[in-house]
Amino acid sequence: MNLSNRFGSKSKTVRPNDSSSDENRSSSAVTAATSVVMPPCFSNVLRALLLLFVIFFCFSLYRTSGYLRIVADSSSMLSRIFPSVNDSSSSPSPSPSPSPSLSPEEIEEPKLEEVLHRAATKDRTVILTTLNEAWAAPGSVIDLFFESFRIGKGTRKLLKHLVIIALDAKAYSRCKELHKHCFRLETEGVDFSGGEAYFMTPSYLKMMWRRIDFLRSVLEKGYNFVFTDADVMWFRNPFLRFYKGGDFQIACDHYIGRPNDFRNRPNGGFTFVRANNRTIGFYKFWYDSRLKYPKNHDQDVLNFIKTDPFLWKLRIRIRFLNTVYFGGFCEPSKDLNLVCTMHANCCFGLDSKLHDLRIMLQDWRDFKSLPLHRNQSSGFTWNVPQNCSLDSLRRVDSKDGEESEPPGESKQ
Repeated sequence: MNLSNRFGSKSKTVRPNDSSSDENRSSSAVTAATSVVMPPCFSNVLRALLLLFVIFFCFSLYRTSGYLRIVADSSSMLSRIFPSVNDSSSSPSPSPSPSPSLSPEEIEEPKLEEVLHRAATKDRTVILTTLNEAWAAPGSVIDLFFESFRIGKGTRKLLKHLVIIALDAKAYSRCKELHKHCFRLETEGVDFSGGEAYFMTPSYLKMMWRRIDFLRSVLEKGYNFVFTDADVMWFRNPFLRFYKGGDFQIACDHYIGRPNDFRNRPNGGFTFVRANNRTIGFYKFWYDSRLKYPKNHDQDVLNFIKTDPFLWKLRIRIRFLNTVYFGGFCEPSKDLNLVCTMHANCCFGLDSKLHDLRIMLQDWRDFKSLPLHRNQSSGFTWNVPQNCSLDSLRRVDSKDGEESEPPGESKQ
């Protein structure tokens, strides 16, 4: 058997078909590859997803257009009912600001709690003063009050804790010009504007008792307070001189030497009060006592009730402040190195008060201008009172003292 011929013939038989075979194999490979990359089922899925996307997109457009039609219809309906709607929506709204034509009564006033919270110290203590039209006028008492804080030692920073209680519209308007913490206190049926409330007139008495009732409400809100008349000049920080154990601490027209002696003659123009149940009960009792002692102001009534057994039941701790630190025209502080406040008490008439307060402020400026070694040993004293005459006031005080004794306790 010729093996070479057999192999050779077989090779020759296969060779003519090699090229077509390669092409067939190539074509089959391409087809196979195509069928792997893009199977017919994948193409159908892609078409279905594309169709769903188009349907969803068209549906969204339809919904959006329907919503816009509803808004447009609603706007059109509102414009027919309220013609001003279109005007307000088509132009930017102006920034809110009080209209210059508004009267003081029409300006929105903050609530008491808001004002107290903004002004309070971390331990919820505020400084309070009251103001009416007469004392609010430019160049009047309130300007001198602020001046004392600015020229005092360590007192300017205390202004951020001061709340001014305005008793009438003009006082409130002036307060807003001068200070950021203002509150308008209204008293039904009473108008405190229209000039000075003279001592012991009906307007004066209503103003004093309204103050006592208001201070009780401050205590009930949980705030300690220093109450100061605006004719009290602040020269040093008084908080350093308050007693740690006192619930109710009050300045004096006359101080006899001991802080717990009830023979001291208190003056309600400067007090420091801690908020607790004892002081709240005390202020309620003080205010209600006006009915027992009619035609007497709050200070006289305090003198009547300060030894009342009810206060012993309350267990309230009352302390009287030394005039060395908390002086006034009745009993001036004699040492300017120690004085914290000076009150224009024992003085009738606004003109006399302003005259002597201006001299007092100038005295303080002169004292501060001395070299340190001199003002500590100079024996510098006040040049007041002048127009606020103590001699004349002592005569008035003695007369008032006889008239203001509690019923049933007059001397025979």
